[in-house]
Amino acid sequence: MTMMKRFFALTAPAILLTGSAMAFDAKKGQEVFENSACMGCHNTDTDEKRGNAPALKGLYKKEGMTEAKVVDKIKKGGNGMPPYEEQLEKADMENLLAYLKTL
Repeated sequence: MTMMKRFFALTAPAILLTGSAMAFDAKKGQEVFENSACMGCHNTDTDEKRGNAPALKGLYKKEGMTEAKVVDKIKKGGNGMPPYEEQLEKADMENLLAYLKTL
C-alpha cells in the first residue's frame, strides 16, 4: 500500500465523522462561551434556568436533543435568545459545540 493510500485509509473515517480533518477544541469552545453573551444567560454547572434561558448542563443528554437542534438555536436564536449566525465563525461554532458536549 502506498503512503498516500495508507494516509487516506487512516484519515477518511475521521473526516467522514467530523466533516473535516480538523479536530474541534472544547477548551476553545469554553472560551467562546465565556467571551460571548452565552455565560450571562445560561448556567453550565447546575440544572437551574436563568429567566427564560435553559441550563446547559447535560444538554445533549436531554430527550430529543440533537446537534442539529442546538446549531439551529444558536444560529437563529428565539425565546429571548439573539441569533449568533453572523457573530460566530464556523470554527468557533464547532468548538462551542465541542464544549457543550462536555457539560
